[in-house]
Amino acid sequence: MKDERCLMATRVGFIGLGRMGRPMAANIIRAGFDLMVYDAREEPVRELALLGAKVASSPEELGRHAEIIELAVVDDAQVEAVVAGERGVLRGAGPGAIITIHSTIFPATAKRLAEIAGVKGVGVLDGPVSGGETGARDKALCYMVGGDKELVEKCRPIFATSASHIFYMGDTGAGAMTKLIIQVIVCMNMLAAYEGAILCEKTGLDFNSFREALRVSSGQSFVAENWHERFQRPGDPLPVRRQRAEIFSKSLSPALELARDLGISLPGAALAQRLLPRVMGVEEE
Repeated sequence: MKDERCLMATRVGFIGLGRMGRPMAANIIRAGFDLMVYDAREEPVRELALLGAKVASSPEELGRHAEIIELAVVDDAQVEAVVAGERGVLRGAGPGAIITIHSTIFPATAKRLAEIAGVKGVGVLDGPVSGGETGARDKALCYMVGGDKELVEKCRPIFATSASHIFYMGDTGAGAMTKLIIQVIVCMNMLAAYEGAILCEKTGLDFNSFREALRVSSGQSFVAENWHERFQRPGDPLPVRRQRAEIFSKSLSPALELARDLGISLPGAALAQRLLPRVMGVEEE
């Protein structure tokens, strides 16, 4: 019991209460941790406050409060602004604090911020997640973490509030690299699932029966198995589907840019990115 009370007394901060961050933060507060949250939007902040979270007026204030600070903002620019910008987390965080970045970012961004934070004795982990909003709500996310292994172990009880799997991938940047590669494969699988569903529709084959066969074949795919329910979701309003298509499209950009920097070509990923609006049902063929 002593160790458990010690864990629950850990002060946690969470910045970015979007479709992924909101349920992740809710899981932390429901697990009994001392949580402070920050988001530019009032509505998700109010929701977390009702669950018992403290509310920060800025990332700087949150940095002063928390021992472990989790970020689930949109992209590299937002991560850099929240961490190292004016009134950013590093303005308030003290030695021994740990910043964990759950956003899909370039490995170089994680390494650069780790160097900046290290001057203040603050640790940085790149810990992107996979599993979507449903995975966050079901506490079934996959965490892929890069950075100092001892810091990962300190954060593991916090990660476990939303995770079914936590993988240590290596040094700083390794988690971000893992997520970039996974996004390439996921989005290419989305294109494959879309074309499979179209072929079923045009030939009169029942898509659900097809998926049963696919599940035990060499073409087995989590994306195809959950195509309508978790990915395309054709019953959602058009603006929601457009936003989802944009999020997936943006998630491929770091991988494609990294490939260019490495002097290699990813034609499949480039094609998937170009066709994602059609694949997600927001653009006519």
